[in-house]
Amino acid sequence: MEPLFVNRVANSGLVTLNLEEMLHPGERVVYDIKDNLFHGLMLREKDFREFVKTHDWTQYDNKNVAIVCSADAIVPTWAYMLLATKLQGHAHRYVFGNLDALEQSLFEEAIAAIDTEEYRDAKVVVKGCGDKPVPTFAYVAIMQKLLPVTSSIMYGEPCSTVPLYKKPKTASVVE
Repeated sequence: MEPLFVNRVANSGLVTLNLEEMLHPGERVVYDIKDNLFHGLMLREKDFREFVKTHDWTQYDNKNVAIVCSADAIVPTWAYMLLATKLQGHAHRYVFGNLDALEQSLFEEAIAAIDTEEYRDAKVVVKGCGDKPVPTFAYVAIMQKLLPVTSSIMYGEPCSTVPLYKKPKTASVVE
């Protein structure tokens, strides 16, 4: 006897790609250099170097750090670079910018790490709904990564997709 219901989604060969699952799970933190300013106005090199030397950088282990200065102050570029020397080896990722810039950097890192061969000639569904917000730029970036290798790309859920791309069929050569 034939089954009453056939799970066509399970039998379709669709590969689901969930961008939110690719992100580094480490905590996101902001390092605001304003706390190192002299009178909230400027950075004094000697004081800042002493702080950098004695600060406990292990508190950033495996975290993702956004480096900002929320004060309207004079902060030389080298100061941000000096922070980077101390975050290296502790933080998973660090960027100059706000939490949005950090999130973009994390998505870029995750997308760059994708082995496109896993998706060669595949029918891919890029998952559209989830527990964590995925910024639009990540969806555009994943298209750039997958378009050269997939046979088709859809958006949504396997049971309800929006078709976006289908590889053109190559014309057969008749001699």
